Formats: sequence, structure tokens, C-alpha cells
Amino acid sequence: MSSPDSSQSAGPENCELEIFWDERLISYDFGPGHPMNPVRVELTMALARGLGVLDRPNVRVSAFEAAGDKLLRLVHEESYIAAVKHSGATGLPEPGHGLGTPDNPVFLGMHEASALVTGASVAAAEAVWTGRAEHAANISGGLHHALSDAASGFCVYNDPAVAIAWLLENGAERVAYVDIDVHHGDGVQAAFYDDPRVLTISLHESPRTLFPGTGFPDETGADGTSVNISLPPGTGDRPWLRAFEAIVPPLLRRFRPDVLVTQQGADGHALDPLAHLILSVDGQRTAYALLHRLAHETAGGRWVLTGGGGYELVQVVPRAWTHLLAEAAGGPVPPETATPDDWREFVRQRTEEIAPRRMTDGTETVEVSRWGDGYDPGSPVDQAVLATRRAVFPEHGLDPMTDE
Repeated sequence: MSSPDSSQSAGPENCELEIFWDERLISYDFGPGHPMNPVRVELTMALARGLGVLDRPNVRVSAFEAAGDKLLRLVHEESYIAAVKHSGATGLPEPGHGLGTPDNPVFLGMHEASALVTGASVAAAEAVWTGRAEHAANISGGLHHALSDAASGFCVYNDPAVAIAWLLENGAERVAYVDIDVHHGDGVQAAFYDDPRVLTISLHESPRTLFPGTGFPDETGADGTSVNISLPPGTGDRPWLRAFEAIVPPLLRRFRPDVLVTQQGADGHALDPLAHLILSVDGQRTAYALLHRLAHETAGGRWVLTGGGGYELVQVVPRAWTHLLAEAAGGPVPPETATPDDWREFVRQRTEEIAPRRMTDGTETVEVSRWGDGYDPGSPVDQAVLATRRAVFPEHGLDPMTDE
């Protein structure tokens, strides 16, 4: 067993990071009482600014354009785009396209808000692909459930899928997508299920206990390029990170993507109201460092990162995604750091809640029990990992037990 400290798990230092942000992104808003409250993104940017992450010399915050229909059609049907525009202009549901459901209620300006989110992710992909930035982020993105012709799971347009499709259109030969949201990244998987140029890896709570009910290990796609790790409810930091280390690094090292695209949904946290994993902010922070290091090791440093789910709006998402941005900039925020007084007051004014005082949940060093330490047949997590390795590793020339 190893116990990585921050120096062991950290990625490269002082990386160039471009963050695509516009205050209008908070217009992606399904209304009062909906779990997908845009205040989570507003509070994240305020915390990142308050801790100086956005003011670092190697970080820039950039404007961008909303995605036009031509971009959206890389993934979405023209009839669906028209339906989104119609619902967003009239307030009327389009039930045949998943618009007007409890998960995806119609709101005025829906097309414009959703196209803006997608435009930010495509701008991030372009910045990385053209070499303008080493890493690029859209924390308002990661809407991974949207399908080609339907909204699903709080997602109208599938911005990570459109960004990946843009990369392929512009010369990328291999793109890897790693999704650590608690929910299966079904929409991205569906978009590229038969395309061996795209490796999709999703670590999520078991579809037997959580929406969307997909993401079993036997969903393997073209040449084993659809990879699903289905984890039991109650999985915490150490077993989650063990599953990550057992699946993600060996596959990325073998696939050698031109670009790594990641989705960092924060809803695997123990406090999230919609799911049943029990990660801490510290476990999530450790995962971000591992992804950063893998981007440099396997994809030449080209890393496009998005947000995703996360419905504990005050205690979890702002801290998790501030850690994500700081990690991507190559200068992690020390976990013992205090949150700024003015940010806590801003939280109180915006939400009437008491904000967390530190950037840690109290476990500053997260122990990781690695797959190479030995398989435990009595562990439900090890059983899940082995099922995934058996399903896809032989397709990549890897041994399910040894990575060789």
C-alpha cells in the first residue's frame, strides 16, 4: 500500500491554463428548486478568484462564442436543435425530445444558454489543439447525458461530445475521454460507441442503483474503446482511487491519445443529495492530480477539462472545482488553506448557507491501495474492477490481472 503525499500525486508545475468563462453561463438555469442550480458555478469562480487562482501569470480567463448550428450538428440532429429553439422561445414542451420533463424543464432562452455552454467547451478544445494553451477549462460544461435527439439528465446539448467531434474534424486521430461523474457518461459513450478513434472511460455508481441505468462492463463499443467501471454504493476515497488506478492509467498509456478530455462531476461526494458514493473533497482533489499527470504522460500535456454534475452547491462543488482549476494550472491549493472571509460572506448573501472554512474535508493525504497490491475476491470494488478489466483489457493487449 502506498500513501501519496501532495508532492507524489501532483502534476507538473506552472502549466498554462486558459479558462473560458462568461457571466452569461449562469443563464443555464432550469428554475427554482431544480438540483442543477447555476449558483454552484458562480460560487466556484468567486472562490477561485478569491484564492488568487485566476490571477496567476500562467492563467488567463477568455471570452468565446456560443456554438452555432453547424457545430451542434456534429453530435445533435437538426430536428432536435430546432425543438430546443422552439421550446426555448415559446416555453412549450417538446416531449418527443425530452424537453419539458422534471429533469429537463423548459426555460426561456434554453437554446442560447445551452449553445453558450457548448461554445465554451469547443473553445477549450480549440485552444489546446492549436497550442494556444497547454490546458483549457470550461467548468460550466460536462453535460454528458444529452443524446443526439433528446435532452436527458439535466443536459440539453452534449458539450464534451461536441468538443470531441470538433477535435476529430480538425485532425485529431485519437481522443480519450475520462468521466469521473457519479453518473454514467451515457451521452458521450453513445456518440462514439462505434468509433475506435475515441476511448471513453466512465467511473460511476452502479446503474442498478442510479440514473441513467447504463454503464455496465459489457458495454465495450468498438475494439473495447467503451470502458465502464460500475462501483457499488458506499464506495469511498480509497477504493474509488484503487479502481481509478486499476483502469485508467494502463488504458491511457496503451491508447496514447492526441488529447485528453475529462469530465469532473463532483457528485460522487458523500454530501451529494442525488447519489450514494462517499468521496471527500480530498479524494476528488487526488483524482484531479492523477488526471493532470496522465495528461502529460499520455497526451503530450493536451488536456481539456469540464465540470459536470454536483448538487451540494456550497459545501462541495466550489471547493472541488477550485482545486481542479488550481491543479490544472500546476499549482494546487494546499488542502489546509482557509476559504476567504469575503467569499464566505458572498455565500451567505447568495444562498443563506454557512460556507466551509477550509479547502479540505480533513483528510489531507488519501491512501491508495493499488491493484498491484493484490486482488481481493471478497471486495465488491475489486469484483467491479476485475469485471471491467476482463471485458476490455484483452482488446487493448493487456492482461486483466497484471497490465502486461
